[in-house]
Amino acid sequence: MRNNLAAWFKITLLFAGLIMIVSSCKKTAGEGGKASIKGKIWVENWNASFTVLNDAYAGADVDVYIIYGDETNYGDKQSANYNGEFEFKYLRKGKYKVYVYSQDKTFTSQSGDTVVVKEIEIKEKKEKADLGTITIFD
Repeated sequence: MRNNLAAWFKITLLFAGLIMIVSSCKKTAGEGGKASIKGKIWVENWNASFTVLNDAYAGADVDVYIIYGDETNYGDKQSANYNGEFEFKYLRKGKYKVYVYSQDKTFTSQSGDTVVVKEIEIKEKKEKADLGTITIFD
């Protein structure tokens, strides 16, 4: 009887410890939730000196990147569809940065390219956040 009581006590302590560990884990921004972030890419095609707008169109097949929380590198990447639309699904609550590459209209980048970044925070478990339109230059 004494051995059964000791075994039951050990199991109870182990179970209580596991519950405390699982409940104390705070989930940060990233995949694994039910929220989403969507948006659209719009491309403006300018002449070499950015004085004449030649054309404007949906950013089909433009690569879109997302950074989760305070991470340094992007967590996911996808190509916009034929209408320039994109959506990152299955996200948890937290802060996100979505970015795309664009030609540098200010002529300050040595490579000629720059990054257009939009920050957004998901506050609700099933939120469908909309970044709106991100305009880039080509």
